[in-house]
Amino acid sequence: MSKGFTRRLTLLGSAMALSLGVLASPVQAETINLSYNGAPDLDKNAVHVFASTLKSLVEKKTDGELELKLYPNSMLGGEQERMEQVINAPGLNIASFAGVAPLIPEIYVSAIPFLFKDFEAARQFFDEGDYWKNVQQVFSERANGAKILAVVEEGGFLAFTNSVRPIAGPEDFEGLRFRAMDPSQVALYEAFGASGTPIPWTETYMALRTGVADGQMNPPMYIILGSLYEVQKYLTLANIQYSDQFLVANGQLLDSLSDENRKALMSAVHEANQMARVTNQAKVGERLAFLKEHGMEIINPTDANLEALRTQGQPAYLNWLTEEQGIEQRWIDMALEDAGMTKLAN
Repeated sequence: MSKGFTRRLTLLGSAMALSLGVLASPVQAETINLSYNGAPDLDKNAVHVFASTLKSLVEKKTDGELELKLYPNSMLGGEQERMEQVINAPGLNIASFAGVAPLIPEIYVSAIPFLFKDFEAARQFFDEGDYWKNVQQVFSERANGAKILAVVEEGGFLAFTNSVRPIAGPEDFEGLRFRAMDPSQVALYEAFGASGTPIPWTETYMALRTGVADGQMNPPMYIILGSLYEVQKYLTLANIQYSDQFLVANGQLLDSLSDENRKALMSAVHEANQMARVTNQAKVGERLAFLKEHGMEIINPTDANLEALRTQGQPAYLNWLTEEQGIEQRWIDMALEDAGMTKLAN
């Protein structure tokens, strides 16, 4: 065999190997950042449960063409910073009211105290109601085309906690000082004869430990996540507000996806949300049992006490919506109709 023929065979083999290598190499995945609050803890953080499930489903449904990279613990910035990022650059963000409300304060209407009696009522409100469809549309118009894709449960309904005495009805709040998440909670506490001071979540434990605040309100998940059971004695189950956050997607990102991958993403969001809801609801009893085992006294108000809380608390919140936030009455009326309520306490 001549040296020239051998050389030609070698070159041909190299070319074939290179060609096969190109054909066999996997398609380069498009990486999408997903940012959110809270620790990457599947046992304690319901938002992380949703994010992890969404990551798996997106990658499976797109055959690896889309890949989610998770950024828990606000690694990409605080609420406002992350919202600016998702409005202006490709990515996903799970935002709280603090992130979304500056763009659409009308979202506070969905947090009217004692609006929902249970999970089923709250989920139907967001899944099927006209109010929420209008919120999504207006948000997109104000947020450079970004879209709210899902309402993500944080871990149940908010509960009152405090370290002074059991709370069953409005009269038990008199003189107590509470940590508030935002001004709407301040208005609610004041309606009950207590005081409220906005305190960041990161400072809540120390505020409760040092007596700067006597109490706060959060779902059992966050009470465990923040170890608040160490500095709080009493927990009142009043289904105050449905605890939720909001999955927001950059508009240009959605537009850039192929029809097939966009449909796969939306399908994954829906499926991940349904799965996370099941997991979240199943853990409510377990979380309450944990808090009881760690020394908290669980108070279940009577129907009469719940009605008294509603009657006294709702007008203050409604006044805050219209007077302080400038919310038009039509948003409130629309939400009440979707919630199956003809009117609120007045």
